[in-house]
Amino acid sequence: MTTATELRQRAIELVDQLPKEMLVEAVDLLESLCLKANQVGDDKPSTPEESALLQIIGRRLPPDDQKRLNDLRDRNEWSELTPAEYNELLVYEERVESLNVERVRALIELAKIRKVDLATLNSEFRSEETI
Repeated sequence: MTTATELRQRAIELVDQLPKEMLVEAVDLLESLCLKANQVGDDKPSTPEESALLQIIGRRLPPDDQKRLNDLRDRNEWSELTPAEYNELLVYEERVESLNVERVRALIELAKIRKVDLATLNSEFRSEETI
């Protein structure tokens, strides 16, 4: 029988084998699983309001969009973008900023509902890095 430690080690090995461009998708999947585990692990059932806030907190760009954004960001660092691509990058950055604002608002509201300070709640979601 495989132990939890062995499974974790295997997961790390698999992540190490992924090409750079697939890491965002892998992290998104792992964050989704962690969020699901946090919801299941709560002693009290989530209210519909909490569930809605958790969905907002867990929102990310779709994997294809995130891949495109990463590509545009990388190429922008080397000044390799056309004017149209630069405008596309700005649109993606606005979307990410909007998601981040919604995420912070949802975290604040969830902290109020759960009666914990924002720093404590944020540490629970720390594995979910901003885009």
